[in-house]
Amino acid sequence: MDILFAEDDESLGKLIHHLLQKEFNRVEWVKDGRSAYEYASLTDYDVVILDWMMPGLSGVEVYSRLRKNGYKGCILFLTAKDAIEDVVAGLDSGADDYLVKPFKFEELAARLRALSRRIE
Repeated sequence: MDILFAEDDESLGKLIHHLLQKEFNRVEWVKDGRSAYEYASLTDYDVVILDWMMPGLSGVEVYSRLRKNGYKGCILFLTAKDAIEDVVAGLDSGADDYLVKPFKFEELAARLRALSRRIE
């Protein structure tokens, strides 16, 4: 599975990136929204994991621009925004999944495997 992981928190990003690389085929990590948008626009990822609050562009802005330009891959929000209104807004906007921080890596991995079944 090819994954784009967008997370601006250096310590969390380093840990998640390492764990994702151990579990999945290819993982690229970017640390801001503009890079996330550029990478996802130029490469066919199976899943894009977006933090909601990032410098440059927010995860929501990245997501909206990608979908507007015809991006068909799966998108999972991985965010600290835990209000039910945010979860509903993220899912209703068309995101494929939404996971609130803090989380267990095993749950993230299971959700990614579930998303991968949709794209096979």
